Amino acid sequence: MSVNPELQGRTLPPTEPYLVGREKVREFARAVVATNTIHLDVEAARAAGHSDVVAPTTFPVVVQEKALAQLLAEPDAGIDFSRVVHGNQRFTYTRAVVAGDELTAQLTVSSVKTLGAHAMVTADTVITDASGEHVVTAISTLVVRGDE
Repeated sequence: MSVNPELQGRTLPPTEPYLVGREKVREFARAVVATNTIHLDVEAARAAGHSDVVAPTTFPVVVQEKALAQLLAEPDAGIDFSRVVHGNQRFTYTRAVVAGDELTAQLTVSSVKTLGAHAMVTADTVITDASGEHVVTAISTLVVRGDE
């Protein structure tokens, strides 16, 4: 089965809210070797004008993952996860993610392109806070390898 081109334009339901935990931010910062003290120390983050520790810029992949899982689970998607390679990842921020944020993600498939036996699926995941305000959009391109 190949990737369904009719996925383009499809918007999936919002994910359950994700509560950003202080220790999760610290663990992620250590894992990606983000050494700025605002990621680890509450006082440093507050001195920089934030309410709590600040998540590294790539942290939203943690929130986006639930939305991507929804996409992969779509019965008619035609995306075989065993053939998926992550092609690209970008973030467009309105504000930083901080510990204490309650974030919801909603994914829209912005593009489905076929390149020979392969397909590229680009998904824009809009991440909002508990008041519905935009925080960041995570844009992922998945390459689905076809039969060689």
